[in-house]
Amino acid sequence: MEEAPDLERLRLLPELIEHQRVRTTPVKASDFAMPPATPQPYRATAQRLTFDDGSHLFAKLAEGTSPGYLAAEANGLRWLREATPAAVPILYADDRLLVEPWIEPAAPTREHAEELGRELAAMHDAGAERFGAPWRGYIGETFMDNDAAGGSWAEWYAAKRIEPYLKPSRDNGALEAADVTAIETLAARLPELAGPPEPPARTHGDLWWGNVHWGAERAWLIDPAAHGGHRETDLANLRLWGGVPMFEAVLAGYTEVHTLEAGWEERTPLHHLFPLLVHTTLFGRAYRDQLMGIVSHFTKLSY
Repeated sequence: MEEAPDLERLRLLPELIEHQRVRTTPVKASDFAMPPATPQPYRATAQRLTFDDGSHLFAKLAEGTSPGYLAAEANGLRWLREATPAAVPILYADDRLLVEPWIEPAAPTREHAEELGRELAAMHDAGAERFGAPWRGYIGETFMDNDAAGGSWAEWYAAKRIEPYLKPSRDNGALEAADVTAIETLAARLPELAGPPEPPARTHGDLWWGNVHWGAERAWLIDPAAHGGHRETDLANLRLWGGVPMFEAVLAGYTEVHTLEAGWEERTPLHHLFPLLVHTTLFGRAYRDQLMGIVSHFTKLSY
């Protein structure tokens, strides 16, 4: 990771970019990852900023994006960084620009994977005041309700991470009426399925493998949808869409710091309901079968 530029240069960055006084190079899609075969919904472009002295920074530039989208991402990273140095630092942020250090990609190593596991456990143990967050939430540029609801994680998850995405997913044809009813039925059973109650953990909230950036120094956490949630959510999402490299090493590091409750692996699909509903909301029916496969699995378990 390169040294941070001076504060004056950061303060002038929006003007320097606008007047093309800084060279910008688009970051290719493989570096600004999305789930496989997923259309890119963001109206924020990822850029590598290059200065006259040869130094680099990473920036997201918003174009007509939702108000507060980049600010929410910055809020989440700062909050996570209070608990772990694995969260990438923020150098500058406003509603149209987010600037971070440029971190050259590197190959994953077992050492860094185990360290990531330990850092995740420490981050989760830092906790949160409640389920949700005090700022307006986004996952990507999509709405995410961080308000409080219910007294347990299961009640909150059903109200704030499942229910809000059912109507949009039905309206766009991704889900049938019967699908919505089946998901609502499963959501009502979450208190009995979610395992032993736990206090709010400090979670990344969107920790699929594309949001772990492997550098030469360590594995970094990027692009969060941070909130007080369930620690199993982050671990579950690390296994989504093919899974993070060296997941077993991440898990080994994690359990050095904090043990996991019995049955956590069987509960993993419950935590996938939210990202899959986000995708049915954004992209339609392509994610319906994966989503309803989870619903069917837990329905069968109930008999």
